[in-house]
Amino acid sequence: MLYDAVDDPSDRTPRELLAAYRRELSSVVDSVGIEPVAAESGVERATLEALQAGESADLSLEEAAAILATDDRFPGADAVVYELRDHLLMGMSSAVVDVDTIAADIEADLTGQEVQQALEGRTRFTLEQLAEIQAAIERRR
Repeated sequence: MLYDAVDDPSDRTPRELLAAYRRELSSVVDSVGIEPVAAESGVERATLEALQAGESADLSLEEAAAILATDDRFPGADAVVYELRDHLLMGMSSAVVDVDTIAADIEADLTGQEVQQALEGRTRFTLEQLAEIQAAIERRR
């Protein structure tokens, strides 16, 4: 479910995590098919084709969850999003790290408040931001 796209995320860079997220999403598109995924997820066909071709695709967490939810191996999109957010928040708790520390530790131009808003689902949360935040949390565990 994205956060577990690699076996040991603690020694992975944000770029490696992002590539793993994209591989996981691409495998869903491969197994389910572009047309059914587009119809069920609401993600544009061109975006899915770019993802499948290994190109950069600007996806939000919600869009990625909708793609995963088209595959029977995954729960519904809301459950994917909630589980991922819960995983990140639990990671922050066990690493004893706050949103301001994460904001200072990532390359994305986000303040601590914006990191918190992304984690809470109050603003768009891109896969790139997810990769940076997950990597920052995992480094501190």
